[in-house]
Amino acid sequence: MKKLQGIYNQVLKRDSNEPEFLQAVKVIFESLEPVAEKYPEFLEDGIFSRIVEPERTIMFRVPWVNDKNEVVVNRGYRVQFNSAIGPYKGGLRFHPSVNLGIIKFLGFEQTFKNSLTGLPMGGGKGGSDFDPKGKSDREVMRFCQSFMFELSKHIGENTDVPAGDIGVGGREIGYLFGMYKKMNNNFTGVLTGKGLPFGGSLARTEATGYGLCYFVEEALKDMAGKSFQGSTVVVSGAGNVAIYATEKAQQLGAKVVAMSDSSGYIYDKNGIDLAAVKKIKEEEHKRIKEYVKDHPDAVYTPGCSGIWSIPCDIALPCATQNELDENAAKTLVKNGCFAVGEGANMPSTPEAIDTFLKNHIIFTPAKASNAGGVAVSGLEMAQNSMRLSWSFEEVDKKLHDIMINIYKNASTTAKEFGYENNLVIGANIAGFMKVARAMKAQGITY
Repeated sequence: MKKLQGIYNQVLKRDSNEPEFLQAVKVIFESLEPVAEKYPEFLEDGIFSRIVEPERTIMFRVPWVNDKNEVVVNRGYRVQFNSAIGPYKGGLRFHPSVNLGIIKFLGFEQTFKNSLTGLPMGGGKGGSDFDPKGKSDREVMRFCQSFMFELSKHIGENTDVPAGDIGVGGREIGYLFGMYKKMNNNFTGVLTGKGLPFGGSLARTEATGYGLCYFVEEALKDMAGKSFQGSTVVVSGAGNVAIYATEKAQQLGAKVVAMSDSSGYIYDKNGIDLAAVKKIKEEEHKRIKEYVKDHPDAVYTPGCSGIWSIPCDIALPCATQNELDENAAKTLVKNGCFAVGEGANMPSTPEAIDTFLKNHIIFTPAKASNAGGVAVSGLEMAQNSMRLSWSFEEVDKKLHDIMINIYKNASTTAKEFGYENNLVIGANIAGFMKVARAMKAQGITY
């Protein structure tokens, strides 16, 4: 990282208390070194220095009243990272772990992910340290209304279009949208992930998980002549991404044998009964350990990390950042895993990624392979603008095409810069180049 080391050192000094953000910047910069060599004008125009600094960082208090009539104060964030190619676009995360560093890391990654989709969307991210778990609907509603009271000053259909993320599903989006509409007297596509009765898109719920499998399937076919058909798959997580990655993998002929949540993981040698998992997680909102009560051949193990010790052909980490470390990566390689597709945001540590690449594992990085969610969010924005509603099949076909195009773009770019089959470098460079060229065209003051 010779040419970019000085810029990274400045980021390191300025943001030393934000490890996730520093990790994301370092990974990107290591990939972009050949770009700095080939395009010195990007250095001269300060593109690299500017692209790691958010255009705008908003932090605000969120006071609300719980069911005990007690005043509670949470902290809210919106990081509007880069709008060079379109309005800011990225999810809202409600989780106790949320802090400025995590939101910056997610917004930074979102900038390149959105670029890869080919849709005109910039990068942003937001959220709060509010935990919706264990809260009543009325408590969640009051929090969302207070959160939107401040956030509404900074967003708009042509400025910033948030979506859902961890802890922000259809319920939360509904409350947020209702408050925005009431405050602005404006029915507009300012949020995506909305309910179908008020402007949502079919296939949005399935989009990230389905898109992950579409991307991995294309990589398997192109790089190794393989597919999901007949493969054994392990999926971490049991949220939206994991459930629909499991569903699509099964549709493509795979046997998914394990899933997890924050308490532990289940292993079912007969293949996961997805209907049972959906009932437990989506309807009953219970822990995944409930699965073994009605599946005598299944085994539940407390703790999450052990899921990667289960032998598989394909691993799909779909839970959270840095869930898959170097030791887990070595175990997967040892057990014969030939492909890893990231469904969560940055779920593999840098050491794990190095292990996969050194062992010639097909590795698909999150900013490419989990872009399906934001891609369909972009399609929802288009439908809202045109006052149209496309069928599930239409949206799914567009999603499939977008994911294949992302793979081809990343693969072609990797080859162009001398890193054939390295989709990490290919995706990072491809995502960067579109944003960088837009920034250069719009002038240094941008």
